[in-house]
Amino acid sequence: MKSYFTIKEIRQQPEIWQEVFRLIELQQFEIQSFLSRYLESENSEVIFTGAGSSFYIGEMVQGLFQYYTGISSRAVSSTEIVTHPELFINPEKKTLLISFARSGNSPESVAAIQNAENISSNVGNLIICCNKDGKLMKMEFKNGYKLLLPKSTNDKGLAMTSSVTSMALTALLIGRLNSFFSLKTQIDLVSKYAGKIISKGEHLFNKIISSDFERAVFLGSGPFLGVAREAHLKLQELTNGKIICKFDSFLGFRHGPKAVVNDKTLLVYFFSNNKYVRQYEQDLVNSIRESSKPAFSLGISENKPDVDGLDQIITLAVDDNNLDEGFLMLSSLVVAQLLSFYKSVNEGFNPDTPSTNGAIHRVVQGVNIYEYETNNMILEK
Repeated sequence: MKSYFTIKEIRQQPEIWQEVFRLIELQQFEIQSFLSRYLESENSEVIFTGAGSSFYIGEMVQGLFQYYTGISSRAVSSTEIVTHPELFINPEKKTLLISFARSGNSPESVAAIQNAENISSNVGNLIICCNKDGKLMKMEFKNGYKLLLPKSTNDKGLAMTSSVTSMALTALLIGRLNSFFSLKTQIDLVSKYAGKIISKGEHLFNKIISSDFERAVFLGSGPFLGVAREAHLKLQELTNGKIICKFDSFLGFRHGPKAVVNDKTLLVYFFSNNKYVRQYEQDLVNSIRESSKPAFSLGISENKPDVDGLDQIITLAVDDNNLDEGFLMLSSLVVAQLLSFYKSVNEGFNPDTPSTNGAIHRVVQGVNIYEYETNNMILEK
């Protein structure tokens, strides 16, 4: 197989996660000092932002960050903050805006921060970026902290792969700084999980990529809904839109979207390792098995789930270990990245530059940014 940046960037993730852990370890006290200004107030909130995959990272980690810090947390796309900042930034609250960026050059990323600061003097900025030369890393902040990830996270391929999981891991770690060193065993374990799948290579996906599907649906619960959303984008990007993709939660899929399933559909289930959640997930699998016949159904699970009727189950576990849900997300996403890469090659695309008509680029093109003033607010109070 030809040497592609994308496959190298997928395969390097277990090693990079170890690098990210060491990076946060070295800056632990500085980060904690900065975060304490925003995470120790009842009037605080955290907003994760970014565009595309960088926004989906926020969707993956928002609930876990809120759970571990006790601070209200949510994900809002930078594209929404650009057009409607007054609907998302509350000047009465002390707001920590956590921006994710691979290149740091997306015009919306810069404009979202500027709009937030125009509306509120109570905004602090935490920048998590993969490119030291990005515009975000060169911005000046009254209240800010810039966290530059290892150089190798700045993916050269079109699709964000190691950048996504590394930024997600960073958010998971900074949300649990009070128990930081106890998380090393989780990092070691998730690295082993991902390494196990990577080592099996293309043959693990042969049956899936050779099946006759024209659309794909990715399903996940809780934090895995963000994983499903990121996975749907990866497959759609790397096949240049030839495979049309959707995503949903296991329970949400019943409310109408289930109608998309036909004999040309790939169904991908990201199973939680939470026994309570798995009951709902297994019910949906049973329901689909009784009512639909997709082209192929794939389960991605820490251990083999107690379900029948799937064409293939990829288990991540090494021995009888158990990961926290947040870290399990990372290795589950690696499976989706590999699936997308091998399907791209199978369909005759170059995974590094799959957009043959130039419709999508590594850094978004053609976005004009207009000056925002508070008297431009759409709604009057």
